[in-house]
Amino acid sequence: MARTAPIDVTVLFLDEGHISTAVGPLEIFRDAGVLWGLLTGAAGAPRFHVRSASIGGKPVTTGAPYAVHPDESLQRIAHTDLVFVPSGGVDLDASLTRNKPVIRFLRRMHARGARIAAVCSGVALLAESGLLDGKPATSHWALAGLYRERFPAVDWRPDALVTESDGLYCGGGVHAALDLALYLVERLCDRETAVQCSKALLIDMPRASQAGFALLPLGRRHGDPVMARAEDWILRHCRETVRFETLARALGMSPRNFIRRFKQATGVSPLEYLQRLRVHAAKRFLEEDRIGVQEIAEEVGYEDAAFFRDLFKRHTGLSPAAYRRRFGSEQPAA
Repeated sequence: MARTAPIDVTVLFLDEGHISTAVGPLEIFRDAGVLWGLLTGAAGAPRFHVRSASIGGKPVTTGAPYAVHPDESLQRIAHTDLVFVPSGGVDLDASLTRNKPVIRFLRRMHARGARIAAVCSGVALLAESGLLDGKPATSHWALAGLYRERFPAVDWRPDALVTESDGLYCGGGVHAALDLALYLVERLCDRETAVQCSKALLIDMPRASQAGFALLPLGRRHGDPVMARAEDWILRHCRETVRFETLARALGMSPRNFIRRFKQATGVSPLEYLQRLRVHAAKRFLEEDRIGVQEIAEEVGYEDAAFFRDLFKRHTGLSPAAYRRRFGSEQPAA
């Protein structure tokens, strides 16, 4: 596999938050592409260049009897590929007040092309920046009501563990910081690196929902809001019999026009998009569950297990059984 230059990631340290939501992801990014090789003797190379930063470069306090020292001041950072925002404390007004420089930093980095990820109460800082307006977001379930009231322009989805839209990523509670970090390793690097990282660190691969379905977008990033609605509809109905003619009419378009515009926006046809989504969901079941292939096929929308096997192999190069042997944590029950 050809290696590209490491992705530059800045992990923020915030006063009064849960420092584990910063340190845990920092270690995942640092170890991605490296730790697995050290443990197994395989060749490896770092996939991320990682730095930590705080307001003014000052040590941060966490409520514990120690302070945590960052690498540098966020005010000195001119460019980064990814910003990771940890928990900032549950007192919303206090957090927004003391982290005003962080909010300005997020706007500035986003304008320069950086992706931004936030977890738990750190999502409030991203919402306060205005960057989440009109986009899906999640946070800790106990904060959902408050955040809906404070940030009504955001499409809050508290049942989701991870959301993604236009280079903005959100994670749920404290322990979702690890889910979000691994999700980003998979999204920005590749699936194999993420799986190796999870195995090396003895942490589970993330699930976006209880059904195992990954969140959108699965195609390329685009700025077509109508096709974004179509993607969301396909996600919500992907386990059903999907009729794209019905979706096209609901969007006020002819089927031919819809297919053309969808492919122009996402890079794939609606059918290919649906198949990718179902295959991606099937991967999660094969990696994490002990249910059989027939049951998995039905879970992701196919009654014919033989058709599902052929489709899965066409998309992944492996049969479902071979994929489970390679990436699954356990063998299926008899």
